[in-house]
Order: sequence, then C-alpha cells, then structure tokens
Amino acid sequence: MASRHLLLSLSIPTLILIIFSKSGNCCFTHIFCFGDSISDTGNLLKCVGNCDGVPLCHLPYGETYFHQATGRFSDGRLILDFIAEAYELPLIPAYLSGKSTKDFPHGANFAVGGAMALNNSYFESKGIEASWTDYSLGTQLQWFKKLLPSILEEPGYGSDVMNNALFVVGEIGGNDYNIPLYNGVTIEKVRTFVPDVISIISSTIHELIHRGAKILLVPNNFPIGCVPSYLTIFQSQKKEDYDPETGCIKRLNEFAQYHNAKLSEELEKLRLFYPDVTIIYADYYEASMSIFRNPKKFGIDYPLIACCGGKGPYNCSSVVFCGERGSTVCSNPSKYVSWDGIHFTEAAYKVISDGVLQGNYSSPPLSSTCSNLFSKPSCSNIM
Repeated sequence: MASRHLLLSLSIPTLILIIFSKSGNCCFTHIFCFGDSISDTGNLLKCVGNCDGVPLCHLPYGETYFHQATGRFSDGRLILDFIAEAYELPLIPAYLSGKSTKDFPHGANFAVGGAMALNNSYFESKGIEASWTDYSLGTQLQWFKKLLPSILEEPGYGSDVMNNALFVVGEIGGNDYNIPLYNGVTIEKVRTFVPDVISIISSTIHELIHRGAKILLVPNNFPIGCVPSYLTIFQSQKKEDYDPETGCIKRLNEFAQYHNAKLSEELEKLRLFYPDVTIIYADYYEASMSIFRNPKKFGIDYPLIACCGGKGPYNCSSVVFCGERGSTVCSNPSKYVSWDGIHFTEAAYKVISDGVLQGNYSSPPLSSTCSNLFSKPSCSNIM
C-alpha cells in the first residue's frame, strides 16, 4: 500500500524518469564522441603539451565536480559525461590520453577544443585566417578508424561493439562560424558556409554507418545570441536587436536556427537512406532556450552573465579570459548558464542532457533506443 501511495504522489514526468533510469540505463556498452570544446574531455590539453599560460590547465576550470582541471571547458561535467553516467558507463576518456586499447574499455572521445567541421585550408581559401586547432571532423574520424580494429579484437566484444555503441557526432560546426564572426566577417557571408559544414557532418555519418554504426546522436548548435562572448562583441544600442523575453540577440539566434534547420533536413535524408539505422537529432538549441526563457525554473539567477571572465556587462572580455590574471569567478556557478563566456556551466549542461535523455529534446527520443539494439546487454556484462 505504501508503494501505491508513493506512486500516486509522483508526477508523470518523475515516473518517466524513474522508469527510464531503471530500464534503459544499460543500453550501450560503448560511446564514441566527435566534436569540439563542448565535448572535449582532455584532447586539447594533450595537443598543447605545455600548460604554461593555458588557463584550461588550471582551476577554476573543473572546480565544481572534479576539483581540478581535467581539460573540460567548464567548471564540471559536460553533456557527454551525463549521458555516460545515465547509461552507467564510466566517463569516456579522451583519445589522446590513452596508450593502448585497454585504455578505452567503453569507448573513446575524439572531440578537441577549437575543432571545426571543416579544416583550416577551407577558411584560408576564403581569405579567413584560421589560427585555431586544425583537428577537424575529418581528423577525428581518422583517429576512430585507427582505433577501431583493435577494439573489435578485444575479447568479449567483437562485432557487438558497433551494434551496441552510441555515436555522438557533435555538437560540431560552432567554431566554423565562431572564427569568422569573431573576426568581423558578416553573418550573411558566414551563412554561405553552412551547406559545406552540413556536408562534412553528413559525410562523417555516412562513414560511421559504413563502418557499422547503428545508433547516432547528432546535436544541433546552441543559441549563440545568448552567449556572453557574442553579447559582448555584438552589443547594440538598438532595442529591437534583442529578444525582449530573453535579452538574446535575435539575428545571431536566427543564424543558429538556420544551421539547425539545414542539419535537421539532412538527417531526415539520411534516415530515408539508412532505414535500419537510428539517427537521433539532439536539440541543444531548444534545450538551452528553455533555460533562457525561464531561468528561475532551473535555479538560474544570471542567464546571460559569465560566471568566470573579464568584467564588463556580461563579465566577458576579449582581453581577459577566465583563469587569467584580472579575471573574476563567481562563488556559485550553478546560478549561471555561462561558465567562461563561451561554454556552459555543469548546471546548464545537466539541464540540457536531462532534456535529451528523457526525450523532450531528442527526436526520435533517446530513451526509446534500447529496444532497437541488436543484442541489448545487461549491466553485469558491461561493468
């Protein structure tokens, strides 16, 4: 009777979350991730080598959960980390941090901070200096192809690795737009890059499917008009440039929506081409906007101000970055959406990951994919 009363007292969303956490958490044996700083768990640090003068190498990065810098561009865990935890997997290690296949028992993360879908030569051909890391989506795919044969040979997995793995392709493409926009290229010009970015994402998905991928999660881009770095660079005296509900810059968000619409269209084509493969569209944009539209619902007091940064109206500066001398850091990151003016806090990433995991911001719902696996593993088989 007590159990019955408890169930009756729970809300429907709570029941859904409980059912999901009990029945769906052992779906995947592996996660393979491709992307940029939204997902990087340490690859860029390995690329840099020398941490002198690199704020990412030191606190306050990592202060909330890990209590030390781990190479994550946040105060704590990322969306990828929360997805791994939801499926009772260890946090997925950065590819460049491993020395052998044994370092990747449940997958590998190929995402690199600063990575673009396109390579630097593409931007140089457009007359744009691309001074960031040239670990494009193509490079990350080559890393995966190099690692895959040894993983397939691991005892106890074999071909089931591809059947029971989740492939997270993105978020990627953000830096393909950040670099030119930060350097004064017009939105109209950058808009012409979108088809090429989508094409690279699509070709990567094709290649992964040809290698045996059965379930892919493909996130869209964030509402950049709500990001402190963009709010600082594109400050306007015109009231009509801002969304009165959120304070975000409308034309920047409209650009992000354009990319997202084109990505969604391409994924629909891929679904028709590969009817036996599950391709999930993860709506990071709307999951983020749910916070910006109603921050108090999620315990957020400062939706548009960076927790860690270089002062100014959005605590964000192009001169002083988070972790550098002269920067300030808030006392409670969970009250903020933005961590360092570009990336989100652990608290914001948790809201987004919950929305994707529960199916509110994933199509088809990520929570429904367990029944689609060819050989659903039990928890005892993967831990």
